[in-house]
Amino acid sequence: MTFQISTITKAVSLAAVLTCASLSAQATEGGTSVYPNGTENYMAGALPPPGLYGMVFGNHYEAKQVNDGNGNNLNIPGFKVQADVVAGRLAWVPGSKVMGGDLVAHVIVPIVNLSVNVPGASQSKSGVGDITTGLGVGYHHSPNLHSVLAWDLFLPTGGYSKTDLANIGKNHFAMEPVYAISYIDPAGFNGDLKFGYILNSKNDATGYTSGNEFHFDYAAGWGVGNGWTLGVGGYYYQQTTDDSGTGAPADGNRGSAMAIGPSVKYDSGKGWFGTLKVENEMNVKNRAQGSSVWLKVVFPL
Repeated sequence: MTFQISTITKAVSLAAVLTCASLSAQATEGGTSVYPNGTENYMAGALPPPGLYGMVFGNHYEAKQVNDGNGNNLNIPGFKVQADVVAGRLAWVPGSKVMGGDLVAHVIVPIVNLSVNVPGASQSKSGVGDITTGLGVGYHHSPNLHSVLAWDLFLPTGGYSKTDLANIGKNHFAMEPVYAISYIDPAGFNGDLKFGYILNSKNDATGYTSGNEFHFDYAAGWGVGNGWTLGVGGYYYQQTTDDSGTGAPADGNRGSAMAIGPSVKYDSGKGWFGTLKVENEMNVKNRAQGSSVWLKVVFPL
């Protein structure tokens, strides 16, 4: 059985999605997004008190199938993508008020190890992925309810070559308005949503412009005491406009996906907390389908 080069390239580039931290899903050029869907978990919309904070995201993603625009497995023999990412995030809350909320600035730098296997070829790469930076405003509506409104910028800092099988960068800028909201109760319901709408610019190396993308990460759980919250988490993703430019498919190449899995949080009560979740992707179209493990640790500096 033979496969079109464009189909294989779309599939294998998936791992590039983990270049961030903004760190897993795809369609658009290479079947990937600048934002790794599913990154966020509990506390996504809760801004901490003024100060400097460190965050570490860890992600393992693996996929062994690629789906077409109808969600059918293309059954590419030997296809496999594996990506491991450690991303450091620095967040600064200076204590300044803007639009009635607290100003926050952040930057995320991912380190990516990516391996790709397709029929007759394989490639591995490691290095710094695409860096994300942004500004936001956080609000504390009550002791339990919090939200953040932000604007993020994705920078094409990751390694990229249009002739490579595996790329850890997207080679184009992107911007994204973000809204996140968190409801926190150590002894009750906890719920989080982080919405984003990605606006992609052209990849000058290929003349290709990926369509715009809507997505949200979510978490829902119950505080069971001693700092623990147990529940589920995942993401939803939908490309909203067609790809365009050189080599763009006539059908627009729009992708979609969702994921769900168990999620836990532990809050030490001493200023740091961590979250862990496992996600399985489903209802995937025009992209690779796989599973991932996400770890996040947040601590004051």
